[in-house]
Amino acid sequence: MTSSDQSLRTDLPGGVFRAGDLDLTRVGYGAMQLAGPGVFGPPADRDEAIAVLRAVVEAGITHIDTAEFYGPHITNELIREALHPYPDDLHIVTKVGAERDAEGNWPHAREPQQLRDQVHQNLRSLGLEALDVVNLRVGGFQRPEPGSLAEQFGALADLQREGLIRHLGLSTVDAAQLAEAQSIAPVVTVQNFYNIANREDDALIELTASQGIAYVPYFPLGGFSPLQSDVLASVAQRLSATPLAVALAWLLQRSPNILLIPGTSSVAHLRDNIAGAGLALPQDAIAELDTIG
Repeated sequence: MTSSDQSLRTDLPGGVFRAGDLDLTRVGYGAMQLAGPGVFGPPADRDEAIAVLRAVVEAGITHIDTAEFYGPHITNELIREALHPYPDDLHIVTKVGAERDAEGNWPHAREPQQLRDQVHQNLRSLGLEALDVVNLRVGGFQRPEPGSLAEQFGALADLQREGLIRHLGLSTVDAAQLAEAQSIAPVVTVQNFYNIANREDDALIELTASQGIAYVPYFPLGGFSPLQSDVLASVAQRLSATPLAVALAWLLQRSPNILLIPGTSSVAHLRDNIAGAGLALPQDAIAELDTIG
């Protein structure tokens, strides 16, 4: 291990959350940004992408979030190249329910056979015999889409019984859909759009916390109005921190079942994200931030 590797090792903010029988660091890593612009095609700097993934493990992070449709295929292939054979304590969480077309769009792909195919694609590209966690993506990018998910989640539960998936999760769902999924098989994670400025999931966070389910918010700086951004920037300036650091720290302090998956294609930014998540927000800062939502 080099001296630069040593500098990345840290006691990660927030500690560890137990999801099912998996110990996931509450500060994880989202691999979406490793692909090219628009999450399409290869990265601009493949060597740096590999370095970031190795730095993630060196930092002690045990929770990497990915999807076969990032790239497509590119992100999973990078993860395998950088980290396979995987450390025993590293857990890769992937998601299914979408694909990419030639224009880079994200059409739904939720028919049972499509989901089965996507699971097998993830297994091949990651070089695994079983996937630790598979999230079924149900809604759009920011909001759930009402409706039954029984057929789709049931297909994944079948794959779990076959031993190809260890744990199941959901992405972009509401409380009713979570309950429906739980009537079919246990759910260990919910991954939804949530941040300081977008708190429609407050009740769902409380529900998942009470049930020991990990809640994984994405887009920590997404959907802010200019006024909301000004408040965040003001708090960040007062604390000599970046807006992203404040946003991550607020999420980590919001509830003990919240796990973070900030993404980056830079080793330096990875280090900044880890440090930023550990920012201790004083009560007056939290009170001001709470006026945003």
